[in-house]
Amino acid sequence: MSILQNWEQWTSFLGQQVTDAKESGMPNKIIEKTAVQIGEYLAKNVDPQNEQERVLSDLWSVAEKDEKQALASCVMKLVQQKTTH
Repeated sequence: MSILQNWEQWTSFLGQQVTDAKESGMPNKIIEKTAVQIGEYLAKNVDPQNEQERVLSDLWSVAEKDEKQALASCVMKLVQQKTTH
């Protein structure tokens, strides 16, 4: 997954995906649920490619279910903020 090698590219890509999902009418709860599923997949199958991803991976590994949902929500806000600036 070469998109994961660069933090800026990764967050830009995610931000665009969130924006596209919202523009197509997808509810925030569904987007957040999908973000948690993606987080689970990445945690189980992909080695972090940079320091930022390592921090997210470490946080994810110790988080409870509700904390993972909060973390996914925060990442969504972060990447959306990047697409609006």
